[in-house]
Parts: sequence; C-alpha cells; structure tokens
Amino acid sequence: MKAVFYHQNPEKPQLARDIRRLEQDILRMGALVEKSFRLCHQGLFARNLTAIEEIPFLEKKIDRFYRQIESDCTLIMTAQLLTAQDLRCLSAFMQLVRDLERVGDYAQELADIAVKLFPYPAHPSIAEIAIMSHQAQAMLATSLGALANFDEVGGRGLQYLDDAVDSAYHRLYQTLASQRDIQGVVEPILLLGLAIRYLERMADHATNIGNRVAYIVTGQHPQ
Repeated sequence: MKAVFYHQNPEKPQLARDIRRLEQDILRMGALVEKSFRLCHQGLFARNLTAIEEIPFLEKKIDRFYRQIESDCTLIMTAQLLTAQDLRCLSAFMQLVRDLERVGDYAQELADIAVKLFPYPAHPSIAEIAIMSHQAQAMLATSLGALANFDEVGGRGLQYLDDAVDSAYHRLYQTLASQRDIQGVVEPILLLGLAIRYLERMADHATNIGNRVAYIVTGQHPQ
C-alpha cells in the first residue's frame, strides 16, 4: 500500500513536505544502520577487522540523524494543528528512529565482540550464527522497504521472519550453554552468547519498525 494520504493533501502542502522530508531522513538513517550491520557482520564472521573501523563514524552520523529527526517531529507536533492521522505518523516516526538507533548500537557492540574474538579459533557454531545475522539483516532491509512504500502487509509480515530468528537464538543458546569439556578460557562462549542475543534484539527492532509502519497506515496496533 503506497502512502499517498500525506503527499496529496492540498490543504496542508507544507505539512506534506515536512513529513516527506522526515521519511527521507529516516530512510537515510536506515541506510547508515544497514551499512553498520553489514560491516560488523564482516568483522565477526569474515574476521575482517578493517571493515569495522568505519562503524564508530557511522554511529556518530546515526546519532545525529536520531536527534535531528526527534527534534523535527517535536517541532512539527507543537507548531501546527494536526489531525489524529498526522499525530499517529509523527509519533510512529519518533519510535521508528529509536529502533534504528538501537540497531546501530548493537552493530557497534558486535564490532567490539569481533575484536575480542579475533585471537580465538572459530567456534563450530559460527556458521549458524552467521546465518542468523543474515536473517536479521534481511529483516532490517524489509522493514525499511515497508517504510519507503508504507506497505502494511510487508510490515506485519516481519513477525514470521522474526520467529525464525527467535528459533535460531534458542537453539544456539542451548548449544553454547550445554557445551562441555571446555579447554582454556570460556570468553569465546560468553562473547558468542552476547552476539546471538544482540542479533535477536536487532531482529526484534526490525519487527517493531514493520509494526509501526502498519500502525501508520491502519491506525491499529498489531495483536
């Protein structure tokens, strides 16, 4: 479903332009978050530590977008007489950018884990964790696509993808938690436990974004 209900409102042309600009800023922020996610994946699974050197700079840009978008939403909400639909969109935008900012934070955390894991040999579960990471990245891309098109169906469909990530998380957690006869330090096991938790949370935030898009379009919260 394409969102035309803001951009074709002749009575509020400035508001339509403001909301369109906010949407574009969120998508730009989302592109930076996607890049951070890809880079931390390379660091964690390809052991490419050079790739993750850019992440702190991306994180600063992401944070600037986050603060600016929140500020712009607040300014619009307080400066104009808005309909319930307008308020719904702006409030959802403010929640959306919080979700994106958190995904960016987790990408930085995963980059830090990649550095700490680098001296250790690859764990037998690393390939399965990499698949989980790819799934979460695909969910983030899908959620941003739903936002770009105000696609209610695509937004709500993320819940099914999230179920697969949750299943992977529980399966991997049990594998790591039940590992026996560990020789040497346990740090790699602890770090991988954190990594799968962060990936699970990143998928949750992508699901939140999809649900917020559906809420913008329909005015109904997901069940």
